[in-house]
Amino acid sequence: MSTDGPGRPEAETPEDEGGNLWTAIAPRGISWRSALLVPLLAVFAALVIGAIVIAVTEGPREILTAYGALGKGAFLGWRPFSETLTYATPVILAGLSVAIGFKAGLFNIGGEGQMIIGGFCAVVVGFSFEGLSPWLHVPLAVLAAIAGGAIWGGIPGWLRAKTGAHEVITTIMFNWIAIRLLDYLLKTSFVRKTGELRPISKDVLPSARLPRLLSWLPFDTAGQLRVHVGFILALVAAVFVWWLLSKTTIGFEFRSVGLNPDGARYAGMSVTRTTVAVMAVAGALAGLAGASETLGTLGRASPGFSGGAGFDAIALALLGRSHPFGVVLAGLLWGALRAGSRTMDAQSAVGIDLIVVVQALIIVFIAAPALVRAIFRVHTGEGVQQLTRGWGA
Repeated sequence: MSTDGPGRPEAETPEDEGGNLWTAIAPRGISWRSALLVPLLAVFAALVIGAIVIAVTEGPREILTAYGALGKGAFLGWRPFSETLTYATPVILAGLSVAIGFKAGLFNIGGEGQMIIGGFCAVVVGFSFEGLSPWLHVPLAVLAAIAGGAIWGGIPGWLRAKTGAHEVITTIMFNWIAIRLLDYLLKTSFVRKTGELRPISKDVLPSARLPRLLSWLPFDTAGQLRVHVGFILALVAAVFVWWLLSKTTIGFEFRSVGLNPDGARYAGMSVTRTTVAVMAVAGALAGLAGASETLGTLGRASPGFSGGAGFDAIALALLGRSHPFGVVLAGLLWGALRAGSRTMDAQSAVGIDLIVVVQALIIVFIAAPALVRAIFRVHTGEGVQQLTRGWGA
């Protein structure tokens, strides 16, 4: 890179800023190979330790059986592929929610609660307005989820900006408020399904359901291919977040406040407004994740319908290095593990809990990149050391 003067690098061109996908994932000065190295080695190390656990508990021969079934249940066939994408959809959206908070120096642990509120709002709109056209009903329900999640995320942002209340504490509390509020609302006559004793909401009307992507296939007569338009929305959301953060003034303010709030304030940026905006956008993404479950996969709301995706999102944001495209790749990995674990549980002696162990190990290794480098004796230059020092770079 040429210089503008002594010790001052020349301003980067748009080509440097945009680049291709791999250049976008890697921070400046770090090749895409280096950017992917630590996450890939972390996944590999977790699978190796999982294999050791299988060998000790079930015998060495069971390793190939279990991992073979895992891959088969995740990728081999239309239904496994569909299940992988179905499981990946909510965690990608929730992971984007956490990632955009990381970029602004905020730790959004409230994805679970924001998913619940957003998904519930989508359900209420979904079982109301009978006779509405799908072209209007679906967007209306999705917008309700986005608005609900944005409000639920924006409140902790406002508390952080105005009172200094730490977003980690407030978002955790808002998770529990959302969980218990859902339990209460599901018991009301307005929401609970008629004639149902269990706390289950009314079914979303067909006009508000997210269309399934593979229903056109002739062999999907039983409706087993569950992947829906929510996956497309997740990809669009990833592109939107990338564009917002790297191509807009608002995104520049988000990143500036995250890197140096005092410097951003000195430059004339409103840290208060930016903090609220970041948490609102994060909440909107999590609310959209909730809508993908209630409008797409389930068709109703019930206790725990979010499936813990709001908590998994924290691991995804770390694994994806807080980059939108990295989060998509991490979400696909998470979806494959979830989908394949069911086949592994059915076709081998290894229980589904092993996947939870593997996921936990991935998080451990991702959180300790120096350990990964030491284990695999990876020689890292200054660029990769920068990679491992901070996730929001």
